[in-house]
Amino acid sequence: MTDSMDRKLSKPLGLRRFAVPAAAIAACIGLSVLAANLLMSGAVRTARIPAAGVTIDTAQQGALHDFTPLRGKVAPKDEVYLDALEGGQVERIMAHAGDQVTVGQPLLSFRNTALELDVLEREGRLVESITQLQTYEKQLEDSRLANEKAAAEIDFNIVRLTRASARRSALVGRGSVSPEAEDQLNDELAYDHRLLPLQAQNNLRQDALRRRQLPEIHTQLANLQQSLTITRSKLDSLVLKAPVSGQLTDIVQNLGENRNRGDRLGEIVPATGFKIAAHVDEFYLGQVRVGQVADAGIDGATWKLKVERVYPQVKDGTFVVDLAFIGAAPANLLSGEAVNGTLSLGGDRPALILPAGAFLERTGGDWVMVVGPDGRSAVRRRIKIGRRNAEQVEILSGLKPGDRVITSDYSAVDKVDRVILTR
Repeated sequence: MTDSMDRKLSKPLGLRRFAVPAAAIAACIGLSVLAANLLMSGAVRTARIPAAGVTIDTAQQGALHDFTPLRGKVAPKDEVYLDALEGGQVERIMAHAGDQVTVGQPLLSFRNTALELDVLEREGRLVESITQLQTYEKQLEDSRLANEKAAAEIDFNIVRLTRASARRSALVGRGSVSPEAEDQLNDELAYDHRLLPLQAQNNLRQDALRRRQLPEIHTQLANLQQSLTITRSKLDSLVLKAPVSGQLTDIVQNLGENRNRGDRLGEIVPATGFKIAAHVDEFYLGQVRVGQVADAGIDGATWKLKVERVYPQVKDGTFVVDLAFIGAAPANLLSGEAVNGTLSLGGDRPALILPAGAFLERTGGDWVMVVGPDGRSAVRRRIKIGRRNAEQVEILSGLKPGDRVITSDYSAVDKVDRVILTR
């Protein structure tokens, strides 16, 4: 009995024969279904969205209006910045923001003891150098006069001795004067004759040296005088004065505040008029040129402007252009006033046009979703765009007239190839 209970029961021969083939068949079926699903999902990425939530427009031939919108602000044509030339502690404020100031008007003053002492020291050294040069110049002049006087004295002695020698020669013949006295007189005369050319040569050398040195001395004196003027003007720079007439739009406000050399102290706007500083989408950077015309709406009227300057630096997706009014500017413009307008980039031209929409933000104009004939689905299609404005996009390739395109936001279809429009 024990043997029969411990004996392992075996499966029937028929079941053992078909167990392995059945498992293999089941595995094959599962793999086939999985492969089919993977192939279907990888072939067409599909999304379902409500048809009521999309905007559909039609590509058609028309006139492309080549312009771009402008968003700008009124700004002064010229701004003069006031920077500290020396700096120090603000001692006195003599003008305030909003005041009308005239050129040369004192605006504020600094106290700078260290600068004052430094100026005094430099001024002393410069004055000493100037005095030394002037003394040397006087010495050269005194030497010239002494040399000329020496030459004149020699000439005088020669004349005097020549006359005396003539008179003594007659007296020697009569025995009134000894020959020794005559010889002494003649020796003095001969000495002066030999001395005269030596003095003349010395005078020439000294005069040539003086003529070479005087221009150098005068140049050094002029430089020292200029340095002395600049040194003294450093104290004048402790008083900030208006370089131009205009409205003081900003100025240091706090007494006792310390400011360093080069610090910005304020700003003056001269009465030279206003301009419009506008921001333009970076897409148009290569199309905006100096001289192009724009329209701007200000105080309920349209004003003509022209581009005066283009700043190529791109920041936050835009670049800046300066526009000047053509003719008279509007009255009562305020700096910082917002202005909207349009900038003409060229004339109208025929083109295949698609209305501009939110889809451009996602696609950049590289692809669109084209609605099928049944109106129930749309598929991704590559396109190429040309110029565009706030309302229109020029289609260069990928679409034909009559094609219907989803032009609303593509956030929900950014990564799909096909859209099913549900009711």
